[in-house]
Amino acid sequence: MTNSAPKLVEKKPWLDTQAQPQIIIDGISKSFGAFSAVDNVALKIFKGEIFALVGSSGCGKTTLLRMLAGFETPTSGRILIDGVDMVGVPAHERPVNMMFQSYALFPHMSVQANVGYGLRTLKISEAEKKERVSDALDMVQLGKFGGRKPHQLSGGQRQRVALARALIRRPKVLLLDEPLSALDKKLREQTQFELMDIQDRIGTTFVIVTHDQDEAMALSSRIAVMNQGKVLQVGTPSEIYEFPRSRFVADFIGTTNFFEGTVVSCAPSLITVRCDELGCEVRVDDVRRVAVGQRVWIAVRPEKIWLSKDPIGEESADNRVQGVVWELGYLGNRSTYQIKVSSGKIITAFLQNDRRTAERAIDWGDSVTVSWEVNAAIVLDH
Repeated sequence: MTNSAPKLVEKKPWLDTQAQPQIIIDGISKSFGAFSAVDNVALKIFKGEIFALVGSSGCGKTTLLRMLAGFETPTSGRILIDGVDMVGVPAHERPVNMMFQSYALFPHMSVQANVGYGLRTLKISEAEKKERVSDALDMVQLGKFGGRKPHQLSGGQRQRVALARALIRRPKVLLLDEPLSALDKKLREQTQFELMDIQDRIGTTFVIVTHDQDEAMALSSRIAVMNQGKVLQVGTPSEIYEFPRSRFVADFIGTTNFFEGTVVSCAPSLITVRCDELGCEVRVDDVRRVAVGQRVWIAVRPEKIWLSKDPIGEESADNRVQGVVWELGYLGNRSTYQIKVSSGKIITAFLQNDRRTAERAIDWGDSVTVSWEVNAAIVLDH
């Protein structure tokens, strides 16, 4: 048996100053009366990306997607695709297609007819239409299901039919609105990898709207986090997760502990913050510019926290606090601990269950030391 060749290392065109974006969203705004749904958004999306728009309900991500599709008209700003201004271009003439959350399959049509429906207005031969439908079904591994009706398919199969139908016209950009929300957790995770594999093979740019942060992290090359119509941060999943620029981003993506305090010293790459709610000083390896006396928040992800039954030594009191296991949740692969410290502050820690045992090393009511490394935290000033 031969091993398949590894995929090429992912390129990052957004870091190349000479690379030309495929989609330019330039100062786009959309108002409904006095309400501003999208507020002066500027984004550059490159060919072949899976670009995710995330944010809480009402943040403007779906409105932005609909403006890309041509279903909404911007109040101001421009959208360019491959250098062509889309203002005034109707939806059916844009080089994009949209896959809706509901899939919107025709129940009375076969899978084959559903997939081929988008070809009905194209001036191509019946033989070419048949070939395109066959290729599209093979692409989503449903070649044997062309004669079935949608109700005879599983949720994951219906999702793939909708994907094949959206791609059969070969759009330059595919817009996906909550594409996996109708699937159960296990199937959703499996389908994420199928979606990435299909996109990698065909090279079409995907722009995805999702409320599921884990889905965005797993699927996308980059993420734009939105709130109240504005884009707060754009970056790769690891940049967004490990280096959030605001409390909102840190809190929205994943689980985070926040500790408020006052900066007491700023050495090169080492910020010291006095946190009264922890009763200790916190040292952070961070190059962010802050001033002595400034109020800031320290953000620490739960998986970066250690728990120990050993007491705090006098020589190593920084980034260490004593507490009691207040709540405990067993989730199979890991356990979630809620630790209450003397001030009443609750600290969340994730511990990986890396051994097969029914006995917990740290259990309800145990007195523990909570600690983390200086490079595990980040300083946020807003």
